Amino acid sequence: MSLTDVRIRNLKPRDKAYKVFDGGGLYLEVTPAGGKLWRFKYRFNGKHKTLSIGKYPFISLAEARQKHLEAKKLLERGLDPSSVKREQKLKQVKTLEAVAFEWWQAKKEKWSSGHAFLVWRRLEKDILPWLKHRPITELSGRELLEALRRVESRGAIETARRIGQILNQIFIFAVAAAYCDNNPATNLNQALKEYKAKNLPAITEPERIRELLLAIDSFSGSFVVRQALKLAPLVFVRPGELRRAEWTEIELEEGLWTIPAEKMKKKRAHLVPLSRQAIEILRELEPLTGSGKYVFPSVRTNARPISENTLNAALRRLGYSKEEMVAHGFRTMASTRLHEMGWPSHVIEMQLAHVDRNSVRAVYNRAEYLEERKHMMQAWADYLDALKAGRRVLPFKMGARKG
Repeated sequence: MSLTDVRIRNLKPRDKAYKVFDGGGLYLEVTPAGGKLWRFKYRFNGKHKTLSIGKYPFISLAEARQKHLEAKKLLERGLDPSSVKREQKLKQVKTLEAVAFEWWQAKKEKWSSGHAFLVWRRLEKDILPWLKHRPITELSGRELLEALRRVESRGAIETARRIGQILNQIFIFAVAAAYCDNNPATNLNQALKEYKAKNLPAITEPERIRELLLAIDSFSGSFVVRQALKLAPLVFVRPGELRRAEWTEIELEEGLWTIPAEKMKKKRAHLVPLSRQAIEILRELEPLTGSGKYVFPSVRTNARPISENTLNAALRRLGYSKEEMVAHGFRTMASTRLHEMGWPSHVIEMQLAHVDRNSVRAVYNRAEYLEERKHMMQAWADYLDALKAGRRVLPFKMGARKG
């Protein structure tokens, strides 16, 4: 008895999978979960074989019969339908989205989680909405350039150039994997506007630092955000490292915060000595967020940290424009003042996690300067307290110390 759509719709799942035949080897397999799968049972070179045709109702009864007929014609020509299907699948051209994702999956293990997220978000926002379904073999330099110029037209010149570099890397991967023969993204950045790097806005003058610290103390927004703002100048890590801080990384008794390598820009674990003032800020926060994962959780859910724009938005709320101060500016602030105070450059750079070009020396230095960094971080916190209190602060000349 041949199948009908009504009969198929009325087929109910049982404890075990069962088959309902349509004729000529074509049948529908009903799974215990209720799935209905088209199959074609046939013999080839004396062996029983089964061809998967698709799932009902995605593949209708009429379509299943048509595919069944095509498979029988292949058998008449001495061809194995399963082998033909497998070869056709291998020959299918990959889309830009598929290749980009494969490249990203291969690369992300070597990147910090933040960088991996940023790379994919840039593609998802500025390239894939227009080109994700385009076959990788058919994409031209003109199409890619048009997508980049959309980014450029909104004033995001640096972002456009960075995406151009990403596309070039994707196509290098695609050529190596034999998904396409040529790389149309090779010289895209030659056709884009030049980006002139700008120093990130930062407050570095002592009197203005004092004003900023007092403003932070008066912040009337979220307590979690205020504590993050108060901690930022004391630890001067990158904003992404601060907002994604986890309680398991912090040893309050030891006064040490160990940032895992996967969170760091340079993929190297980083030690942050905590001053008495930093520990006090964290202890004030611990009763509120200490039972969760993140030190600074989102107001919406404890499962995520505050967003990447939270600290900058808080600075805007305090009255500082993006031309005056950004969250990253706390690093510039600390670097500038610590150099002025006489601390050795190598100690400051180590605390900023600026990796030494000589990797062997860098590994040695990581432990070598920890005690000096502890002294520096406490001296820096005391300096900020003195500024805030309006006390006259004398330069601390590290060079005068022995050792």
